[in-house]
Amino acid sequence: MTPTPVWRRALPYLLLLAAAILLPFTGSTYWGVIATRAAIYWVLVAGLNLVVGFAGQLAIGYVALLALGAYTTSVLCARTGIGMVPALAAGGVVGALFGVLVGLPALRLRTFYFAMATLGFATIVTQVALAWTDVTGGGVGVPGPSLPAPFDTPWGFYAACVMLAALATWMTANIAASRFGRALVALRDADVAAEASGIAKAPLFVTVFLFSGAAAGIAGGLFADLQTYITPDAFTFDLSVLFFIAILVGGRGSILGPLLGTLLLTALPEVAAPLVAWSTFLYAALLLLIVLLMPGGIAELLDWRNRRPLTQDRVVLPRPALLADLLPERHRAPALAVRDVRLAFGGVRAIDGLSLDLHAGEVHGLIGPNGSGKTTTLNVIGGFARPQSGSVVLGATRLPQGAPAARARHGIARTFQTPRMVGEATVLDNVMIGGGVTARAGFMEAALRLPRQLREEAALVRRARLALGAVGLDALAAVRCDRLQHSELRFLEIARALLAQPDFLLLDEPAAGLAAPEIHELGALIRALAARGVGVLLVEHHADLIFAICDRVTVLDLGRVLAAGKPAEIRAHREVVSAYLGA
Repeated sequence: MTPTPVWRRALPYLLLLAAAILLPFTGSTYWGVIATRAAIYWVLVAGLNLVVGFAGQLAIGYVALLALGAYTTSVLCARTGIGMVPALAAGGVVGALFGVLVGLPALRLRTFYFAMATLGFATIVTQVALAWTDVTGGGVGVPGPSLPAPFDTPWGFYAACVMLAALATWMTANIAASRFGRALVALRDADVAAEASGIAKAPLFVTVFLFSGAAAGIAGGLFADLQTYITPDAFTFDLSVLFFIAILVGGRGSILGPLLGTLLLTALPEVAAPLVAWSTFLYAALLLLIVLLMPGGIAELLDWRNRRPLTQDRVVLPRPALLADLLPERHRAPALAVRDVRLAFGGVRAIDGLSLDLHAGEVHGLIGPNGSGKTTTLNVIGGFARPQSGSVVLGATRLPQGAPAARARHGIARTFQTPRMVGEATVLDNVMIGGGVTARAGFMEAALRLPRQLREEAALVRRARLALGAVGLDALAAVRCDRLQHSELRFLEIARALLAQPDFLLLDEPAAGLAAPEIHELGALIRALAARGVGVLLVEHHADLIFAICDRVTVLDLGRVLAAGKPAEIRAHREVVSAYLGA
């Protein structure tokens, strides 16, 4: 499946922009006001879409940020006499600051708890606006601002709102297509894999809440101009629900879908004016229909490419020779050492005094019965588990406990027992998630497509395609990940880990569910990685694979080292044969 050309992806946006440009020529001032309102709403929803559609946070109370932006802009213009443009910028700053304040609970709260927190904040803002009569005018309100000429006429104001909506669309589409957009989706659907890829949740969320809050604050200033007079009654619960449902109607992880959803929900009350009193009920019914009949929203309906059938009986044929172009020449990395680690869950000792060394360019097998502590060992090394005692040391550096996102920056990557992928993203995008740790371009560089961002993205695409070729999945680069076979997901996880250019790779049962020819190909790929200087720690139940490709083997039993040595020594070890290998 070939990737979609850029012009075809941009065509729907260009058609919508052309329609917006042609609307004034119809002379319909009524629909001009509706279109202006839709453009203002989209400025807010475009930023909110990053929070809800991409990050998966249930932020329902964003009408509060709209109100803060509206009151900030209106009060500054009315009380101080400054122009609307600087007041609008001030509204964006206030929206950004309170956007972070609203978003901070997302670092601790999940799903409906966070939704309730945002709704509570919206209620507080409305009550403060009602009670703070000296500033906001209370129930009487405050006059709205007005843009300077030539934007002080209805059609001039419409043009200004359309330009800002186009800018919001362009910026959020750029962010969505960057490492930041991929990181948000990864945290939403595969948070453990995202952390293993070096994605730190807290700073990313703070940045996104700043951006979305600024967009909401600016939308609030425009909304105040459109309303001409601002009172707390303008910021209703229905309006907040409209913003949220527009994203659900459009489909998460999409820019075009929520844009169409915003246009649809803004125009719908005008078309169905007799039912306006039933708006809350209609929104609830629409939400239910989406969940039951169209969970992917408009975006899924438009994704016709991924409804094409794929070739059956696909075979994964890795090309390890491509690793020479993917993994740079490197000086031999210092050893990765686990020293006297103890970890207990309640009264169960998962790891009991474990020590082992992993060297660059070596395949080290870690085997043992179920429950012997193999995966727990990988979790300790990867920072996902905090041992009660002991340490993980890389060279002379003691790695911090409980910091999985930092491990990728130390050259440690891993896969998981159950593949952790973003099903709605393409194979190529899933692999590119692993390369974000090597990027340096900032969030606004991505939003504005500045040169460093473009260079890094082009290099990342090239390396991701090399990784896919190395594991034999390059023909599926444009396919959604949830359409892959189990064996393909296994190799895809390895490709994602390789994009971080690791010194050490932790593989957790990569051969589980593979056929014999695929296991053979996997073994050849792992040996090729070791030949490129990568240290591999392999947890695996296929003993034949372990003894065929490993340089050293450690056997665990009840969290302790039962035996360690060369594969031939382990094969002949009496206690290992008795406890694990059998006759």
